This record gives sequence, C-alpha cells and structure tokens, in this order.
Amino acid sequence: MSWLFPLTKSASSSAAGSPGGLTSLQQQKQRLIESLRNSHSSIAEIQKDVEYRLPFTVNNLTININILLPPQFPQEKPVISVYPPIRHHLMDKQGVYVTSPLVNNFTMHSDLGKIIQSLLDEFWKNPPVLAPSSTAFPYLYSNPSGMPPYASQGFPFLPPYPPQEANRTITSLSAADTMSSSTASYATAKPAAPSCGVLSHLPLPVPTTDTSAPISQNGFGYKMPDVPDSFPELSELSVSQLTDMNEQEEILLEQFLTLPQLKQIITDKDDLVKSIEELARKNLLLEPSLEAKRQTVLDKYELLTQLKSTFEKKMQRQHELSESCSASALQARLKVAAHEAEEESDNIAEDFLEGKTEIDDFLSSFMEKRTVCHCRRAKEEKLQQVLAVHSQLHAPL
Repeated sequence: MSWLFPLTKSASSSAAGSPGGLTSLQQQKQRLIESLRNSHSSIAEIQKDVEYRLPFTVNNLTININILLPPQFPQEKPVISVYPPIRHHLMDKQGVYVTSPLVNNFTMHSDLGKIIQSLLDEFWKNPPVLAPSSTAFPYLYSNPSGMPPYASQGFPFLPPYPPQEANRTITSLSAADTMSSSTASYATAKPAAPSCGVLSHLPLPVPTTDTSAPISQNGFGYKMPDVPDSFPELSELSVSQLTDMNEQEEILLEQFLTLPQLKQIITDKDDLVKSIEELARKNLLLEPSLEAKRQTVLDKYELLTQLKSTFEKKMQRQHELSESCSASALQARLKVAAHEAEEESDNIAEDFLEGKTEIDDFLSSFMEKRTVCHCRRAKEEKLQQVLAVHSQLHAPL
C-alpha cells in the first residue's frame, strides 16, 4: 500500500531502491506497456504511457484499435475502443468499446499484449462488419471512465445535421423559409423570449462565438451588422405616429423591415444559401468519380493480395530449390550415389563367384560400376575440400 502514501518513509525507500526511482506500480505499468510494444511492432504511441493505436486490416476493412491507459493503470482496466465503429460480439451496442471478458476481468498481473493479440485473433476468426452511421470519432459519443471530456469543435446553438437519404435532391429555399428554420433551431437551444406579437415571428440573428473578430461568410460564423444607438427615421415621426406604431404591430413590422441592417442580413443569408447549394451540387457531381476511384482502389488491393500470394508461393519454391541445390545437399547425394554404385559392383562380384555370370560379362559390368563408384567418391571428396576451404575463408575473425 506504499503507493497510496508516496511521502511516507516506506514509499520513499521503496522508490529509491527501485531502478530509475519508480514504484512497483509504475514498474508493472512499464512492463505491461513493453509487453504491448513487443507483441505488436506496428503499434503507434499517441501519448506516452497514456494512449496507443494499432491499425489492422481484415476483409478490406481497416480498423484502428485505440488503447487508453487511465491514471490508475494497471489497477484500473484499460479502455479499448475501435474506430470506425463495428458490429461484433466482443463490442458494445454502439460498436465502439471492447467488452471482451479478458478486458472486463483485467488485473494488474494480466498481459496486455496477449489481450490485444487474442482480440485480433478473434477478429480474424469472426470478421467484424462496419456499423452504420460511423462518421465521428468514438470519444464524441460518450466519455470513457477516467478520460477528460473531449472539447468538441462546433456551435452549441446549432442542432446536429440530419442524416441524408440515398437519393439527395437540392431544392431552392427562399430567404424567409431559411431564416424561419434558423430561428426555430436557435429557439431550441435558447430560452424562450417574451412574445411581442408579430415581432416574435421575425428571423433572429445567428449568434457567433466571438463577435469582436470579423468572420467572413465561410460557413463557420457570421458578423452581425452594427446596430446604431438611435434611428433617425423614428426621430422624424410625431408622438401620435409613434403611438400608432406601438399599438399596431403591422406598422411596426413594416418599419422594421425597412431597416438597412435587416436587409443586409437577408441579402447575406440568400448569398450563403446559394453558395451552399452550389457547393452541394459540386460535391454530388464528384460522388461518381469518388466511387469509381474507390472501386479502383479495391480492385488494386485485391490484385495486390493475389500477387502477394503468388510471390510467397514462388519464394517458397525458390527456397526449396536452393536448399536442394546447396553444396551440402550435393555432397550428401554424391556420397549416397557412390555407396549405391559400390553395392552394385559387390553384387556383380558375388554373382560371378557363384557362377551365375560369364567372365566377359563380369569384367565389363564390374569395371563399369567400379569406375562410376570411384568417380563419385572422388567428386564427393573434392567437394568436401572446397567446402572446407570456403568455411575457413568466411570464418569470423
């Protein structure tokens, strides 16, 4: 329990006695990290001793396994997630986090490298499938235990973009419809303002995160026109006219729509809608080309797989042939062949002694076999001498 009280005497002495001043818990953590690195050479270190990422490909699907080590690791189990989300019996319902029994029952004495390897083996045996609607990083969906929340980039007052259907069409929207939709979206995130009759239906300005910095119409923000402190148009009206305007909302609305600031907002909104529609049309025109290139990449990857398999078979065949034609293999074959020729000559001599063959046949066949035997034996001895000289020349100093 010395790791709980790092300032005590026992903890200080144990830390001083360990290599590099590390506690036993820190040493165990380093051992598990080394086991992870040694088991998977292609693993990438995102943050030292905190986050690691391992890519692998199965059935033309590239998946990244993210290993997050919490602050109390290895006493606390690691958080293992995948991206993009997949469907598999070892994953949770969202297809993001691994719920394998080896991960759930993790202890400080477990082998992290073997756990990841068993996960990969299971993925190879039962290939996962890509989960639908997997377009965001998994940590944007939920916050894992022991991990600080991820600061999402965007605008909290805008609703999430709705999913697009397969057959997308672009329709022209009027400025009033567009501004009404933005008003409704903004009203869902902001508290309801007090109603002022017709004024409540007017388009509300889109707020920005930093109104001091001028932001162009690039889809990320909008700089509101400056609102004057006074309106000269109202100063020219009489008290009765101002009273009628206050009592009749139609007159007030008509006066409000003549303001140049509102006209500028409507004009900017129309321009923005047109630019978005034009960008969407260009993106839709690029979709067939993207799909064609994607199919080309898949075809080339399949061809690469076939060529790799053929190359490996040829390499294995070349290795077998080189082994069969090596000097040591040739020497062994010459020794066996010389022994066979010697046995055949001995059999011919025994047949002659037993009177089974004539002397002329014996001399011709016996001399032939003995000549072959001595030639093979001489070649085998010469090759042995060459191998001995070659081993001496290439012997380490």
